Amino acid sequence: MNSGNAGPVPETWAHRADLAEMAIQDRHASRLWGLPRTNLAVTAWPPTAREKTFATWHYWWQAHYLDCLIDAEQRRSTKARRAVIVRTMRAIRIRNRGNVSKNRYYDDKAWLALALNRVTDSEQVSRPKQLVDLEFNILAGLDSLTGVLPWRTDENFFNVPANGPAAIMMARTGRVDKAREVLDWIFTNLHADSGLIQDGIRLLVDGPRPTSITYTYNQGTVLGAALEIALALEDQPEAQMEYIAQIRALVQAIGMHSATPAGVIDNPADGGPDGAAAGDGGLFKGILARYLADVALRLPDDPANAATAKAAERLVMASAEALWSNRLEVDGLPIFPARWTRGARLPHNYGMGPASISEAVSAPRIAERDLSVQLSGWMLLEAAAKLTAR
Repeated sequence: MNSGNAGPVPETWAHRADLAEMAIQDRHASRLWGLPRTNLAVTAWPPTAREKTFATWHYWWQAHYLDCLIDAEQRRSTKARRAVIVRTMRAIRIRNRGNVSKNRYYDDKAWLALALNRVTDSEQVSRPKQLVDLEFNILAGLDSLTGVLPWRTDENFFNVPANGPAAIMMARTGRVDKAREVLDWIFTNLHADSGLIQDGIRLLVDGPRPTSITYTYNQGTVLGAALEIALALEDQPEAQMEYIAQIRALVQAIGMHSATPAGVIDNPADGGPDGAAAGDGGLFKGILARYLADVALRLPDDPANAATAKAAERLVMASAEALWSNRLEVDGLPIFPARWTRGARLPHNYGMGPASISEAVSAPRIAERDLSVQLSGWMLLEAAAKLTAR
């Protein structure tokens, strides 16, 4: 644990990110069905027999697992890390029946497209063969009426989880005009009075019906999309300023409404009754941290932007300190809390498989058991390591 005002040195955060990586690899990493040259992350620890077989497919969790592997490789490139990335991409393709585009959910596919696109940053890892097809599959899903993506095929729900990461993908791949259309639609339809971004809008026969809930990861993807668009519009200062203004306002709103007074990211809406997000919600805060770090590092260097960059950095670092302080350790490796403001709980799989009714009823769900929760902690520590390495 740490004391004093100076905080941990950069090497400390890199070491903590290493420990997060080691914990995931030790507890979750596994061959897919025993196949050679494959690697996926089992979705819970300790796992049930069914979970070990990847019988239930968590496509987008594996996309974020791949993203975290890439974070670690970019922080300190090694042959072993590159090999794991290659094995993971291969296993995702195999588990998805040989074609990563086979998925009804556009948010899932957008996340994998972002991760695969980051792989191309490494000169020592071959470009993923299915990346172009996946990107075109996503673009082909744009609705002709709204101009944005539905949550999934044959769906009348249009949401930020699909369109936020898709807009990032579009901006990063040179489709800036389309990215602007998508992001402008989000701000026109889903910008709440609080300054935060609501989840989505359902088109019904009696008119559009927006949701009122605000999730942390939607704030993150909108920040990420606005940042990529702003950077792409460097030669158009007036247009660029529109997106920078959005970033400034959204970072301020996040600090006011999605964090504690101490600056720790905390949004009870992400989770269950106690605010401890499990399942898909376990990933939400880590995604926000990833894109807050991007804002802190890449927002155009301008005195007017300095306060926003600093605020984004404070949110990440305060959250990382809280996460680390509230961890458990098993065999010297961390278990991260589902809610970063509270102590982690020791996972178990009692009641998750065949058991007596009394045992199942008495065994509460432990969110810390989920891969998503642990990946979120890893993402946060990689963000902290990146910020302190400058």
